Amino acid sequence: MVKGNSGWSSAISRSLLPMLCGFVSCAVFVGIWEAIGANPENPIAQVLPPPSKFLPVLFESDFKIGLGSQSASIYQSVTVTLIRVILGMTVAFVGSIICGLLISLSKWSELFILPILGLIAPIAPIAWVPLALVVFGVSNLTAVFIVFMGVFFTLTIATVAEIKRIPENLLITAENLGGGNFARWRFVIIPAVLPGVFTLLRLNFIAAWMAVLAAEMTGLRDGLGTVVMTGRNLFNSNLILLGICIIGITGFAVDRMLLLIQKKFFWWQI
Repeated sequence: MVKGNSGWSSAISRSLLPMLCGFVSCAVFVGIWEAIGANPENPIAQVLPPPSKFLPVLFESDFKIGLGSQSASIYQSVTVTLIRVILGMTVAFVGSIICGLLISLSKWSELFILPILGLIAPIAPIAWVPLALVVFGVSNLTAVFIVFMGVFFTLTIATVAEIKRIPENLLITAENLGGGNFARWRFVIIPAVLPGVFTLLRLNFIAAWMAVLAAEMTGLRDGLGTVVMTGRNLFNSNLILLGICIIGITGFAVDRMLLLIQKKFFWWQI
């Protein structure tokens, strides 16, 4: 019984230690930032005002960013950006799984299609912004399309690679147990592919996050990218730093959420 309690305490310690270290490092960073910005005549403080200077902007503006009827609440900005990113990544994830499975059905498909995907995959998501603006205009579809293009091709290639990595003995065992082609795809191949592809999706989230922010800076009236652009247009360093901090905190929260989803729903490979 004592051993069980000891193991439980050890598990709690392992889970709390990263949180504690992260909190301490962030607190030290903010403390140094505040110390440097304490002197208003410091040129660094004028360009990078400390949190005590730009955080009150939220309360002074009643949590709204923008001018007049074009203003949007900070909650709305965060929500809209998250919806755009999650929608684009979801469509890319599902589409890449389907396309990867279809490509793997034929050796000829791999030989002819994979080189094309390999050419498009390295293109940075931001590079698609001009084309998206021409096709979709300044709209939510532009942001979703950029996120999709930044993730889809890499995930499709990863899906094909994950299928090739499946041990042959698993497929033979499924066939010996009476599983047909459909059963093997459903119970062996797809479960084997999903964790690896989702891991790559989580790793590509940063690129997708930056892409949607770039899209929002092209003229959309809401979103976290718009907050930064509003600060730039108003020559307001406090507003720019506020937007940057919210972008960082929100991006970190989404990454933690994706990690939690990975551990919860794809536990067999964790």
